[in-house]
Amino acid sequence: MQNQELHRITSTAIIVKDGKYLITRRSLEKKAFPGKWTVPGGGLEMKDYMKMPRNKAGQWYFALEKSLRREIKEEVGLEVKELNYLLDLTFIRPDGIPVLVLSYWSYFKSGKVKLDDDSIDFRWVVLQEAKKYDLIDGIWEEIQMVDKLLNQK
Repeated sequence: MQNQELHRITSTAIIVKDGKYLITRRSLEKKAFPGKWTVPGGGLEMKDYMKMPRNKAGQWYFALEKSLRREIKEEVGLEVKELNYLLDLTFIRPDGIPVLVLSYWSYFKSGKVKLDDDSIDFRWVVLQEAKKYDLIDGIWEEIQMVDKLLNQK
């Protein structure tokens, strides 16, 4: 039997508006982290690049960015400015599938928060307020990293 490794590739975005960060509360029906607070994001899907133009070598560029922008629009109804890479992390889901998460941050561009079925609440919070919420492990530290980057400028 051939050993085949499968990975799920996801991305998240810390969205900044007027010095505050958008956090959302996951649905109580979610398999992973039900009811916990997080930031918008989701998985890369083939539809995010299959109909995009390819280069001469048959490759697609910016599939992950397109995926993350789609997820932000679907989950919270917002448009964001330039996506800035923050970090990556990997973990193993309970079903044994490795997950690679690429975390970005961006300034708010337009829209009004409108949640889809994945989330049940949202807040715009400053760094210290975010710490008071039951965030998925690591999210507060990521918001803290963005806050530090923005306050250095």
